[in-house]
Amino acid sequence: MIRDVVLASTWVSAVLAQQVYAPADGPVLRPTKCSLNGSYATATPVYSFSQFSFTQTETVRTATSVTPGPATTYAAPYESLSHLVPNLATTTWGNWEPNATAAATDGADPYGQAAWSAIWERANLANFTDRGIYSTTVSPTPVPTSELVLPPPSYFQPQDSYYFPKGFEFGVAGSASQIEGAIADEGRTPTLMEVLTIGRGDGDPKDYITNENYYLYKQDIERLAAMGVKYYSFSIPWTRILPFALEGTPVNKQGLDHYDDLINFAIAKGMEPHVTLIHFDTPLQFYADPYNRGPVMIGYGNGGYSNETFQDAFVHYGKVVMTHFADRVPVFFTFNEPLLYCDNGKAVDTVVKSHARLYHFYHDEIKGSGRVAIKLNDNFGVPQDPAKAEDVAAANHFNEFQLATFANPIFLGKDYPEAFKMTIPDYVPLTEADLAYVNGTADFLGIDPYTATVVTPPAHGIAACAANTSDPLFPYCVNQMTNTTTGWNIGYRSESYVYMTPTYLRTYLGYLWNTFRKPVVITEFGFPVAREADATNLSDQLFDQPRSDYYVQFLSETLKAIWEDGVHVAGAFAWSFADNWEFGDYDQHFGIQTVNRTTMERRYKKSFFDVVDFVAARTQE
Repeated sequence: MIRDVVLASTWVSAVLAQQVYAPADGPVLRPTKCSLNGSYATATPVYSFSQFSFTQTETVRTATSVTPGPATTYAAPYESLSHLVPNLATTTWGNWEPNATAAATDGADPYGQAAWSAIWERANLANFTDRGIYSTTVSPTPVPTSELVLPPPSYFQPQDSYYFPKGFEFGVAGSASQIEGAIADEGRTPTLMEVLTIGRGDGDPKDYITNENYYLYKQDIERLAAMGVKYYSFSIPWTRILPFALEGTPVNKQGLDHYDDLINFAIAKGMEPHVTLIHFDTPLQFYADPYNRGPVMIGYGNGGYSNETFQDAFVHYGKVVMTHFADRVPVFFTFNEPLLYCDNGKAVDTVVKSHARLYHFYHDEIKGSGRVAIKLNDNFGVPQDPAKAEDVAAANHFNEFQLATFANPIFLGKDYPEAFKMTIPDYVPLTEADLAYVNGTADFLGIDPYTATVVTPPAHGIAACAANTSDPLFPYCVNQMTNTTTGWNIGYRSESYVYMTPTYLRTYLGYLWNTFRKPVVITEFGFPVAREADATNLSDQLFDQPRSDYYVQFLSETLKAIWEDGVHVAGAFAWSFADNWEFGDYDQHFGIQTVNRTTMERRYKKSFFDVVDFVAARTQE
């Protein structure tokens, strides 16, 4: 398995140089001019009095908004593509009111208001009462200049001379269930996210309101554009477009109109919209019992992917979205982090094949000039001791299970890795015809590299663990920790995880590029500062220096990966553009803006200014 990772001797040297723990004595080395033979080391300072005066100065800088350019077309408009999804009927529904006194009277219509309401009744949501502040789209207002004044620069600044390559995409990201709210408005039906909060109870915050972005999307886009953000990645909920989920059911006109307007508004502000088709929010219709979804062998939960009707239904939904928006949207992601909601081998088979079908639909039938990709996840496994072959093998096993399971067939036309096949007994074998069809069906590799994991093999062996589904280490079958052989953590402890040190990020990017041989886009990267939610003073929340350090370190190492390691990194998207709902709580503040949960007011944090300033200073026109 080691040979799948180490593909070039020069890259081997680079990786080992970043991972080997070299013994050293004494303090850190300083620049040559600071050595004992340098000019400052042997000089004696001269002390003297002078007339005191306040000499510090303040330079007031303001953020530069993105400038709209000429509109770009990536495919024919829907009118020319509608024949690819024939017989679409559109309709509208109302809002679900759990305490409504009047019942719908169109019970004979299988897709009428009564049938639509029945889906919500079956969901039986806990404590669904508050609908938020807004009930219609809010007109945007310009961001005042006073809010765009940059904070004082950090004292220690990167000293690099690198620039991001032309065409590098720096942007921000968000997902529907985490920001939109309005879950039962304008025809949307329930999703897995409304009934699932990972390991939490009904008393924990739900996604019913979140940031009310569904009605505040224009103001959110206005604020992003004012900061100079050009690329905006967001997801569209399947159930806002097809409330009854399946092919042959009506399309929600209000849903289409909403995202049509969102896309047009983003473009008018000079931004480029990137669309994800599913971000964990599977329609509830794919579950016989939404509150009892059966055993899970792989990820966090059952995303419905193994349902026998899922693949055809998802592909149909993707075709509806692509045909309507492909003329203006340059990038479509099929799945977000599919590993996390694949419950078994059938689910993986569904993800791989439905992704490939949509890729072919976009390029072969729509003939779009944009790109189609998938967003993968992996807490990058690094060997605790890179000098030990068994630790290296464990790290490879860990990464291949999570990444190569999808990336082997999609990027290389290769079979599933042994790490997956030896662990998941019900995996669906890929035929030669499958591999030929799936091979090359991604235009780049999307990755969400939040953290690293230090890995060693279990004492009883990986194979023994993989053969025993009740083993406590199943399914990854390695020991996972956050400290190296020295005992130190690999990074700063955040609210929910240890963030990856920059060295491991650079190694990770090299691993992805050299293993799967496609450009890499960092589709999410972010950092929830520890105990930020406990700050009662707004100014303390806004001055989020640890997050600023994280972003600058992350992008500095990305530049080194590009220029020093030859890795093609094509973009990076900060997660998230505002504090949001983190699948059961609001305490993990990933945002580069605060959100007042009472007024829904947004405020820029220091990290937002610092990251856009870092990128702007290194962007080639």
